[in-house]
Amino acid sequence: MFLAEGYTVLLPDSRGQGDSGGELVTYGLREAEDLHRWVTWLIANQHPRSVFGMGESLGGAVLLQSLAIERRFSAVVAESAFASFERIADDRVAHRVPRVLALPAVWMGFEYARLRYGLDFRAASPEAAMPGIMTPVLLIHGMADDRTPPIHSEILAAENPRWVRLWLVPGAGHTGAFGTDPRDFQRRVLAWFAGARSR
Repeated sequence: MFLAEGYTVLLPDSRGQGDSGGELVTYGLREAEDLHRWVTWLIANQHPRSVFGMGESLGGAVLLQSLAIERRFSAVVAESAFASFERIADDRVAHRVPRVLALPAVWMGFEYARLRYGLDFRAASPEAAMPGIMTPVLLIHGMADDRTPPIHSEILAAENPRWVRLWLVPGAGHTGAFGTDPRDFQRRVLAWFAGARSR
């Protein structure tokens, strides 16, 4: 989609994913800085007129968290992102066990990560980054997403209505907006980037 429109595309694997190194996924705590370094590399080596970002699911959440430190994006798109890791952990565990058992299980997991790895997963929060951003953000979320409920994007959009727009896609599941309506998906995403480029 982007190559056909003349964009240069950098498609890295996140740490601990695909061919990338890294011992574990940190849900944005370290990945947001990785993304900042990728943008620095891109600007130094490719010299783009504008830099845009697109991420889905965890990639979208990382992209949004990076906006707290990375101000060089002209615009970003995030699909099916979580509002905070703590909230999505509660949701996912409660999907398997009663919520009264889910909350203590998540708390214990977070404490283990803090003690074992020195990581505070409560700080992995796109929601916390939203109020201070001044980058145009298009959030996309399927209304039939049962992995990351649409309320996550609704929370994110409410944090910064000046810079954030939300497109809720009827019938789309998790990261399923393109599969549900490819033409509208492409039109909206490309128009979002083109609008930022023309500013």
